[in-house]
Amino acid sequence: MKKVTTVFWVSIILSIIFVLWGALFPTHLGNVMNTILGFFLENFGWFYQLAATFFLVFALFLIFSRYGKIKLGKDEDKPEFNRPTWFAMLFSAGMGIGLLFFGVSEPISHFASPPFIGGGTDEAAIMSLRYTYLHWGFHAWAIYATIALGIAYFKFRKGYPGLMSAALYPLLGDRVKGKTGKIIDIVAVFATIFGVCASLGLGAAQINGGLSYLTGIPNTFSIQFLIIAIVTVLFIISAGTGIKKGIKYLSNTNLVLALLLFFAVLILGPTIFLMDLFTTTFGSYIQNLPQMGLRLAPFDPESAAWLQGWTIFYWAWWIAWAPFVGTFIARVSKGRTVREFVVAVLVIPTVVCTLWFCVFGGTGIFFEYNLGLDVSGQTLETALFYVFEQLPLSGILAFITIFLISTFFITSADSATFVLGMQTTNGSTEPPNIVKFSWGFILAASAVVLMASGGLEAMQTAIIVSAFPLTFVLILMCFSMLRSFREEIKPVTDPSREKIRIRKRRYQENPDPT
Repeated sequence: MKKVTTVFWVSIILSIIFVLWGALFPTHLGNVMNTILGFFLENFGWFYQLAATFFLVFALFLIFSRYGKIKLGKDEDKPEFNRPTWFAMLFSAGMGIGLLFFGVSEPISHFASPPFIGGGTDEAAIMSLRYTYLHWGFHAWAIYATIALGIAYFKFRKGYPGLMSAALYPLLGDRVKGKTGKIIDIVAVFATIFGVCASLGLGAAQINGGLSYLTGIPNTFSIQFLIIAIVTVLFIISAGTGIKKGIKYLSNTNLVLALLLFFAVLILGPTIFLMDLFTTTFGSYIQNLPQMGLRLAPFDPESAAWLQGWTIFYWAWWIAWAPFVGTFIARVSKGRTVREFVVAVLVIPTVVCTLWFCVFGGTGIFFEYNLGLDVSGQTLETALFYVFEQLPLSGILAFITIFLISTFFITSADSATFVLGMQTTNGSTEPPNIVKFSWGFILAASAVVLMASGGLEAMQTAIIVSAFPLTFVLILMCFSMLRSFREEIKPVTDPSREKIRIRKRRYQENPDPT
């Protein structure tokens, strides 16, 4: 435990207090969180909307800027992982459980109850997928790309600790080594805890929902608690093997199973309809991206509530996940250039996610719109399994899904324990197992108390509140990177500045020429 920092002890103590509060007074915790949720959604929705758009514009700027050739590491560094493994790790940590939980349930929910228009129409079908793409597309991955780029650049290029606070050194100077830096890192730790807890809670709920739908096992909190307990043991075992074994092998397994499930649904489902639907909806998404990314509903209370519950929640969720996913992506991205990194993290996952939601959500919409089945009447946890029931090989598809949710669950939690360990051991790329195990238990306990005190709504509150101060940190990180990038390319792009720098250096070495 010699590597642990003050951030570790303060974060652990505060986490234990939160867990005890939820365990002893779950109703009180739920009431407090509901009040806080309403306050943030009603007063700061505009802030989250503008922030998400800012990160996307910043990421696009970096792709086409002169900074694209800067390497995330020394000039001679090579990538540690090949591209397929890199993509697999990125998806397992970044999206995993959410793709399965919301794959059918989100598009079909928007189809039945879209904002601004009536539900159940062909226009509602297009809008349902367009907004799903918005929530899981360029904006989300721009948030991840921004923070991951900052951590990777300052860690591998500049040799700073792999911490959120260290990435602000060009702006804050030595203050990042004091109380200011510790506060920033503690904010990042708690955003990570609550962001990951939401995914663990969703994973447990869907595993339970799938088992209940298929076998009749009760869909109750006690069963979900048991699922979390079992998976906690498994991901702690995986965490003990290190990033180059447990996470790597599980990530590759996840990628293979996800591809198998994707192509199975595409082939067994209404294939031509889905390809036509993707072409139409993806084009509509690109065309309407600026408007959707900034749209609120000040004159339409019903649509405003919809945007708060979906779009604003997603922006806060991605920001809360950003320290976790960003730190993990940074850890596995050493040796790549800024342009290669941003293009890969921004564009490729967006295309894959939109394809995924079109195939799964589009199949659900086809069954409801064309065949009259009640897909939208299913719960969030069971909508996917209801769609599988309408396809050939439904039992095999359901089994693969439950297994995949479990492995995504393990990989996400395993990655989160690594990142939390890294954040609380001064950026160590090999945090001690005891630190990772401690955070594993904290994650599991926090997920349980949030589920007990209010379920998904309690998780929404924790995410939105923890993401609020973190958003300011991420915005500052963007300007910190720009300042460092400009300093790095000055000798190449501006000879006059280089001459001034040489004269200053000579003066410092010999201030008295006589």
